[in-house]
Amino acid sequence: MSIKFVGGAPVLPKHRLSCHCGALVFEVDLPDGIVNPRHCDCSICRRKGAVVASVPLSGIRLLQGQEHLRQYQFNTGVARHYFCGVCGIYTHHQRRSFPDQYGYNVGCLEGINPFLLGDVPVSDGVNHPADRRS
Repeated sequence: MSIKFVGGAPVLPKHRLSCHCGALVFEVDLPDGIVNPRHCDCSICRRKGAVVASVPLSGIRLLQGQEHLRQYQFNTGVARHYFCGVCGIYTHHQRRSFPDQYGYNVGCLEGINPFLLGDVPVSDGVNHPADRRS
């Protein structure tokens, strides 16, 4: 699923993404709009409650606030979850299932309301393939 408009607001091919306080500002490449938005039910995502979509690692550029960017890792230590050290808002993470991608918080896209996306599917993060033992 690809979304180019949300509630009448256009998703720009190069869109700004920011935390709540504006200390972190990114540019995100979204030439096809918001692709495959989803929720995840893993332990951290349940608590964040964010709608997430993905872009290649090259698809997010930090424009402002490097000194405020914080990282959190847990469990396998593969995924890297990033948030603002000032306001605490989760902005993006490097995915462990696809480490060549960032998952970004759709709610941080400037001018986009993720609640207007409609039904957003839930990914099974509780039973993540990387957690399966052979």
